[in-house]
Amino acid sequence: MKRGVLYCTIFVFISMLLIPFVSAARDIEPVVSTDWLAKNMNNPKLVIVDIRKVEDYKTGHIPGAVNVFFNTWAVMKTGLRNEIPPLDDLADIIGSAGISPDSLVVVVGDADLPPNRSGITRVAWTLRYAGIENVAVLDGGYDKWKSDKKPLSTDAVKPKQTKYQVKVNEAIFAKKGHVIGAIGKAVIVDARGADFYEGKQKLDFVAKAGRIKSAVNLPAMAAYNKDGTFKNRKELSDLAAKAVGTDTSKEIIVYCDTGRLCSVWVFIMSDVLGYKNVKSYDGSSEEWMKDPNAPTEP
Repeated sequence: MKRGVLYCTIFVFISMLLIPFVSAARDIEPVVSTDWLAKNMNNPKLVIVDIRKVEDYKTGHIPGAVNVFFNTWAVMKTGLRNEIPPLDDLADIIGSAGISPDSLVVVVGDADLPPNRSGITRVAWTLRYAGIENVAVLDGGYDKWKSDKKPLSTDAVKPKQTKYQVKVNEAIFAKKGHVIGAIGKAVIVDARGADFYEGKQKLDFVAKAGRIKSAVNLPAMAAYNKDGTFKNRKELSDLAAKAVGTDTSKEIIVYCDTGRLCSVWVFIMSDVLGYKNVKSYDGSSEEWMKDPNAPTEP
């Protein structure tokens, strides 16, 4: 290889590593910075969705952000927590937020605690399920926006409502029967902490401790820095590759306890790292452990 070509190849490779988050065939990167959002707030296609509680939203929010609380997007259904709302309701939620198919949507929430961090990615993944392609999350959430001393507002935003038609992407969510059939074929990822994965702990509403048979462990919170921002692309890529390998075409199914926490790695692997067949098992351990015939370990 000639020296000039070699240098060019090395430069391109290094440049790719330095780009924090790259997304193909989209009009917005999947993870945006506070600086990016501040510079693009006047874009008429931009919709900022603040998923915090209404009382927190009223005390201060990003100017122009519409408030749609997390529990609107993830509901109790058939005895399971954090399920996708019925499609008619989901269409109304999206339309009432002023979101159209060509919108650039940025989801914002608190990034202090694991449930809040994963709530952001769960809403983003729900929007992707509903057919919105250009969905991003704000890196570091509202906490980073505030600590960066970006502008704040207390004015409630009433968006111009749209009539949204849900175009369901069934391929990004897996049902229990599909997961059972995928054991030994797909890579099944448990996004809970190590103690839950190893069966040493469980939540009260989960029937028994343990994990889905053959599952590997990739804790969701390993994706974050201490301040709630995501680790850089290379660090995320290394973590994912260690757990699931580098074959981006292989089927990957990620679960947790209720389908909320697992959305972190589902979103990162699919929209940031380019894995092409990533699914969220929405019923997760809450559903799986109720079934005495569902294969578990240890």
